[in-house]
Parts: sequence; structure tokens; C-alpha cells
Amino acid sequence: MSLAPFARRQLTVTAVEQLGAYRVLRAADPDGVDPAPGQFAMLAAVERWGGGEDERPYLPRAFSIARALDGEAHFLLEQLGPGTRRLAELRPGERLWALGPLGNGFTMPASDGRRALLVGGGAGIAPLAILQDRIEGEATVLLGFRDREHARGAALLDGARVATDDGSTGHHGQVTELLAAELARDPHACVYACGPAGMLEAVRAICERGGVPAQLALEAGMACGFGACFGCVVPCRGGGYLRVCVDGPVIDAVELEHVDAHGRANRVAGAPA
Repeated sequence: MSLAPFARRQLTVTAVEQLGAYRVLRAADPDGVDPAPGQFAMLAAVERWGGGEDERPYLPRAFSIARALDGEAHFLLEQLGPGTRRLAELRPGERLWALGPLGNGFTMPASDGRRALLVGGGAGIAPLAILQDRIEGEATVLLGFRDREHARGAALLDGARVATDDGSTGHHGQVTELLAAELARDPHACVYACGPAGMLEAVRAICERGGVPAQLALEAGMACGFGACFGCVVPCRGGGYLRVCVDGPVIDAVELEHVDAHGRANRVAGAPA
């Protein structure tokens, strides 16, 4: 797994693309380490990165790396708070700080004939895009969103089947319903998932019942990104804790008894607050 040196670097924004409720921020990163699918970076704007009367600086925000192509890094943004709002304001030519790639990513499918099922929810679709780019052969892609506007983010991946909570696009219901149907049709699969805790817990339970291997990219509160602050710990099966930033964010589902909701602030795996 490739890890960046523990020093941030300045990137220049090259393009911003609107995808419904989301934005894809592209930045030149010619000196960056090639990331593995599922790894993340800690981002901050170089200018006006703070709030309040004294402009106290925000903590960096953790974002999954959605793509790494031709010397550029791509990140999926959704405006949920002051930090993501500031990052979403960036335009081509402006600069941001980046530390990464960090953490452990997905393990590529084994050569045992299992098909790859990519399951994403909301901004959690981000690391599945680079995963789809790197997987050899075709993968089935199942994505869930709140509504039609958010579902436009599915364009980040190729050939996705979509579910929406309100039924405005695709299947009316949860993406885990699509997953259950796929596994009922053919359980010889390996599941790769990223999204909110409730979705990941449903994925974990479905795969556990069916004996299907699954890798889950977790969201967690994160302040440093390299294991120093212990702000992102999650309980693991049999006792003890894992730090999502260094033991994850991608964790094998069998290591978890349950996927619990974590604080929304500064989450990895898409767009944190």
C-alpha cells in the first residue's frame, strides 16, 4: 500500500465539475504518490481556511480519492458545513493543501472466479470510482441516493444501477435491496462497499448471512489522518478498537461485529462536514 510522506503539499485546482448535488474537484498532483483505491487525503484550502471573528483555522477535511489520472487527483464534494463549503468555492487556479494518500485501501479481487459487486451510498461512491478504474474485467455497480439530484452523482461510475429513497430515479428503495437480489441470483461474489453507517451495517449483515466476503470503507471522525489523535476509533469483533485512519478506512467485514454510526464531523469516505 502506497503512503505519502507526513508532509502536506500544495495542489492547484484544474477543474470543477458539477454532478447534481455534488462537485468533482480536480487538482494537479504531479508529485503525488499513486493511491490505492480506498485511500484518502486530508484537504484544506490554502487561503481563507477558518471561521469566526478571529478566523480560527479549520481542521483539514478527509476525502476519499475518487480518481488519480494523468497527474491529477479527483475528489467528490458535497457542501455539508463550513469546511466543505469553502472547498466547494475553489475555482481553477486556486490552491489547496493535501496530505495523502493515507490509510489502507481495498484489496483487489482474488483469482477465484468471484465477481466484484461495488455498493455505494451518497458521497460514499467516491472510492468506488477509482476501484472500478483499477479492477480487471467488469464489476457490477449498485449505488443508492436520497433523490434524483443526488443520483446524478452516479455518472462518476460506469454502468451503475441506482436506487433512490424517494423513487425519483431507478429502484424505489435502498441500495441494499439491490444487493440482496444480486446475491440471491449469484452469491459467488466479493462485495466492496462505502457509504453511511446504516448502509454499511446492512451490507455487513447481508454478506455475513450469505457467507460472502466483503470489504467496507468506513466513515469516522478524523482530525489528523495518521493515527495520532485516536479520534476515529471503532470497536472490532472480539473486543478492542481499530483506528479507521491507519487500520482502515477499508476494513474486512469479518473484523466488525457491527458498523456503528460515528460523528459526522470530518468524516472520511466522501464529503465530510
